[in-house]
Amino acid sequence: MMDIKPARLSPSARQLRLDTLVRLRWLAIAGQTAAVTIVRFGLGFSLPFGLCFAVIAASAIVNLMLRIEYPASHRLGDNPATVLLAFDTLQLAALLYLTGGLENPFAILFLAPVLISATALTPERTLSLGLLVIGLATLLTLAHRPLPWFPGQPFSLPFLYVTGIWTAILLGTVFIGIYAWRVAEEARQLGQALAATELVLAREQHLSQLDGLAAAAAHELGTPLATIALVAKELDHATPADSPIADDLKLLREQVERCRTILTKLTSMGQEEGDFLETISFQHLVQEIIEPHRALDLDIEVLCHGEGPEPIVRRNPGVVYGLSNILDNAADFAESRVTLEATWTPQEVSLEIRDDGPGYAPDILLRVGEPYVTTRSAAKRAEGDDEEGGSGLGLGLFIAKTLIERSGAQLTLTNALPPTHGAIARIVWPRHAFDQGAAILPQVETGEGLTN
Repeated sequence: MMDIKPARLSPSARQLRLDTLVRLRWLAIAGQTAAVTIVRFGLGFSLPFGLCFAVIAASAIVNLMLRIEYPASHRLGDNPATVLLAFDTLQLAALLYLTGGLENPFAILFLAPVLISATALTPERTLSLGLLVIGLATLLTLAHRPLPWFPGQPFSLPFLYVTGIWTAILLGTVFIGIYAWRVAEEARQLGQALAATELVLAREQHLSQLDGLAAAAAHELGTPLATIALVAKELDHATPADSPIADDLKLLREQVERCRTILTKLTSMGQEEGDFLETISFQHLVQEIIEPHRALDLDIEVLCHGEGPEPIVRRNPGVVYGLSNILDNAADFAESRVTLEATWTPQEVSLEIRDDGPGYAPDILLRVGEPYVTTRSAAKRAEGDDEEGGSGLGLGLFIAKTLIERSGAQLTLTNALPPTHGAIARIVWPRHAFDQGAAILPQVETGEGLTN
């Protein structure tokens, strides 16, 4: 697929895991509930208890909706993550408005959404949240309900002191945002550099092995080819110029010389720049990953169709490995058939791998793709296949998902809807990311409805 460089890894590396945000919000909800309850019933302070719990309940409802709608392994894009963090900021501002504004010591929690954004989102998104925090803090200095305090002893901080709290929040937002972003960015760059180095080393190792095989083939073929050339030369000298086979001998010598030229190129492969075996069509990529399964007693159906010219892409060993791993998983659990459907449009390129097996177990469907989650193990154990079902570490699909998403794709793992059954893996690339770095080659003819 695409050439993997550190700069191209950053979008997927930044994506915030929804489960992380949901867990943090539950922690905030528990803390807010405890604080309001202790102030009202433990200390006996007067505050709008019903309104406070309505604000907290709104956050809990959003959490429940997110948990029902999305799997735990879902990763948020920049826009959804920004919206959720902005909601958390507004919810905190509403709670502070009901309980004293910036006079409330919990106003320091304004820094939490900015910190999360700085570690997981782009600087532009963090700046937007920072401006939202500063704007809400400014409003709370001017308008808020009284701070809960002892009856008959109104408590009010001087405006200058409240201004100092506002200034502290402003400086904390700027400093923590910049510092957290810088530390997280350095960690991301280091991880991306290590990942890119591993793929480059693997690619170089494959090329070195290919060079070795080419050199060995050239060495083995050199001796018989030299014998053929010698015999052809002697026959040419012994044959009159007007002989009927003179032209055939000339053609034989020309072809021998052509073979020598090809062997010379093979032995120098790797020392010359080029795209040998680097650029392939989408259909050839699909054929490459299914080739090891040809000998199996399994019906593999391939459907290829699309709009416009077929994508021509650079072969990426990481993506080939990831797709092969998903196909292996489908073949292991399929009853009789695996279907691969490759489609493309001017906007996106997709590959869907379907099997007719039992599908993913309900208890792990929401967490499929996470590390150490063994896929469909219950079904395998039910079939008596302990070797495959119980001994896996659950890392194969996680590694495949990571490698595929690193190329810019989105991987979705689901079960087929009743009355059908089986697992479905759908990989979707934006067309511009899929075509990135492809060599300019003649377009391959599209095979509508190609079936193997």
